[in-house]
Amino acid sequence: MGATDYVVGVDIGGTRMKIGAVAFDQSLFGERTLPSGYARSPEDLLADIEREVAAIRREHPGTLVAIGLGFPGAVRQDQGVVMLPGKLRLEGFPIVPRLAASTKIPVIADNDGRLAILAEIAYGRARDDLWAVAITLGTGVGSGVLLDGHILRDPHLQFGTQASHIVQQSGSCRWCITEAPGTPNILCSATALAQLVRDGLQRGLPSVLTDTYHADPHSIDFEAVIGGVEAGDPLCARALAAWRQELGWFLVSVARMYTPEIIYLSGGPTRAAAHFLPNVNEHVNTHLYRYPMTGTLPVVVSGLGEFAGVMGAAALAWDSAKGRKSGPRG
Repeated sequence: MGATDYVVGVDIGGTRMKIGAVAFDQSLFGERTLPSGYARSPEDLLADIEREVAAIRREHPGTLVAIGLGFPGAVRQDQGVVMLPGKLRLEGFPIVPRLAASTKIPVIADNDGRLAILAEIAYGRARDDLWAVAITLGTGVGSGVLLDGHILRDPHLQFGTQASHIVQQSGSCRWCITEAPGTPNILCSATALAQLVRDGLQRGLPSVLTDTYHADPHSIDFEAVIGGVEAGDPLCARALAAWRQELGWFLVSVARMYTPEIIYLSGGPTRAAAHFLPNVNEHVNTHLYRYPMTGTLPVVVSGLGEFAGVMGAAALAWDSAKGRKSGPRG
């Protein structure tokens, strides 16, 4: 590959779509963020991607060699999403061949959680890891798993990406799109924390966020709750304590399912890691159950920042461009 070659990575989440280009020297440029979500039609999302890819090609000299796409749900690399947990409306929509046809560029797709661990291997701290898990926190919760140096795939397209769909609270009255109660996807997401606080505000519990909530209930998001915590708000503090306990138990389950030697967290909530990561680490290691019963399991924040998903999609695109079928290890 030439020094001026680059790929484009697209990370389509339940609320936002992030796009960026990654050069052969691993530098990230041309970053942009757009709205996504269930309200957007497949054609609208495709048009957004086409427009932003075209803008990147105009703005940056060099050769675009491949495009990588990341989505929630079960993803066929040559088609796109074939099954969704309800965050988007791309199920069955052949976005990969459609985008390839319109851009005249090779396109490949995968699950966003799987791309999170791929990003850590290619550009992050997992270059030398053999046993690791990546957890993405956002509108929902995603996962990607590295087992003995391999990112495994299965005929159902879901291996390693479904950790957040285990049943954590069978008695919960909150149901997941999988039609199961009390999954980590609805207990440990950024959305889950916001909903805990909105519930209290709706019932009239006193809070520094009361006026903000009544002006616009949807403005009470994860960031707003953390702001309330920093302002000493009791409602927000209690909600955060409950949320981080659920996150802690989820990661205990992850540790027992996959026996990783490290867990990486990424996504918007990690900007507030100082408010929950020490407690989560303590909880996970207090309940660590493995042989030998020594050492610790570190839970760390990805160093790849807000565009970790884009980096994962870019790593997939580079793998495709280089003709490899495994992770980017050599």
